Amino acid sequence: MKMIGCMVVVLALVGCRQVSSHDYVPVSKYDPRRDADKDIKDAITEAHRTGKRVLLEVGGEWCKWCHIMDRYFQDHPQLAGLRDRNYITVKINFSEENLNEKVLSRYPKIPGYPHIFILDTDGKVLQSQNTGELEEGQGYNLDKFTAFLTHWAPQAN
Repeated sequence: MKMIGCMVVVLALVGCRQVSSHDYVPVSKYDPRRDADKDIKDAITEAHRTGKRVLLEVGGEWCKWCHIMDRYFQDHPQLAGLRDRNYITVKINFSEENLNEKVLSRYPKIPGYPHIFILDTDGKVLQSQNTGELEEGQGYNLDKFTAFLTHWAPQAN
């Protein structure tokens, strides 16, 4: 009888894990080995499930301003919270190792890096944002960045 009880518990745990096996894993690093097309599709699926929008950050490990933007979000938790509550963020690599030309050809021309695209839950581009417009000195302008993220956030939030 104990054996049957153990089997029921094991099967229940396995079943629970299968239900959550679709857990979305954020793409938080520029990696030339990643499949950007799959990453974007996964983010769109997650955005559809959660009601969030997709924020694509195009750049690379070589990009000084990409690292400055990462640090800016770390140093401004309220801005990171606004982003995380409203967006599924995906880093798309652009480097000599992988230009991701096929994927990026579906989006408007990028004038500089990092560059942000905001997508809706169907993958439609809502905004192509030159992050240079959000810069101030050797960093970013908190009011401008907050206004940008707030403006493009889903209307329900």
